[in-house]
Amino acid sequence: MNLSRQILTLVIGLAVGVAGAVLFLQSMPPKEGSAEEQVLKLEAKLKSANNRLTALEAADPHGRRKPGRTLADGARRIAEDLRDGKPVTPDDVLHAFQPFIRDFSPIFERMRAKEQQRKVDAMAGELARKYSLTPVQQESLKKWLDQKAVDDSKRYTNLLASEGTKLEDIGKGAYEFRLDDGLEQFMGNTLSGDKLATFKSDRMLEKVGKVQEEADMKVSRLDAIVGLDEAQRGQVFGVMARGSRDFDPTMQFEELGTDAGALTSGQSKQQAILSVLTPAQREAYQTQRESQRAAAQKEMESIGLTLPDNWSNFDQLDF
Repeated sequence: MNLSRQILTLVIGLAVGVAGAVLFLQSMPPKEGSAEEQVLKLEAKLKSANNRLTALEAADPHGRRKPGRTLADGARRIAEDLRDGKPVTPDDVLHAFQPFIRDFSPIFERMRAKEQQRKVDAMAGELARKYSLTPVQQESLKKWLDQKAVDDSKRYTNLLASEGTKLEDIGKGAYEFRLDDGLEQFMGNTLSGDKLATFKSDRMLEKVGKVQEEADMKVSRLDAIVGLDEAQRGQVFGVMARGSRDFDPTMQFEELGTDAGALTSGQSKQQAILSVLTPAQREAYQTQRESQRAAAQKEMESIGLTLPDNWSNFDQLDF
């Protein structure tokens, strides 16, 4: 499990715990006494939990706490909103626990860097073997990859802890922070002659494979919903390929053609895709999205949470 999933699991797990405790207390059958007595008991529990959180934050021998919003503040607000029946989204839970992430950011950074170590070792070994790197070049490459892992880990943890970060941003960060970013420049300064030419060719083939796989996956996913014809498949493939972060205009695909799938000025990928579909296909696509949203909403409601406004950016039909 990568660090982003660990963090999200922690955040959602904490949310479930808070929601479960509050909902359980709310559903307690009446005992001897009135309904007001139950409310008082619930408030006493909440106050006790908040007091414990405050005490934990105060017990900070290393002086790592910073002024501003605290874990206790966020947890208190979440619990009170749940108790009052107000909507609480996963983003709200993430924001509540960001002070905790900031306090323990050095640990999270080391965890992610250590997680990346297997990729560092594998990449360093493969490049050393394929391009017959000298011992000095191997050492230089290993240092570069190690530092890249550390820097990326810090960037990702900063993203997790930054005010205003949403789960959508975390998902994008996991996709965008890649260990091999900048490898072309490093190897360009390390290799020369035939070795460099071979590396560039291999690197292009690798990226072509990634673009092809991503575009084929998304075309297949949409085809299963709306039933694309051959012309539509080619157009959709072109949009998906050009939208990949690994796309290069010099890449050649049989499905890509010349202008098929090219976006017009100011046009989003989704707009380009929808323009390819017939009215009946667009209706099928929208029906599927609404069905998925309803299912996701039901799942969230089962733990006392609501969907974030930008839910559509997470679902499997997103382009």
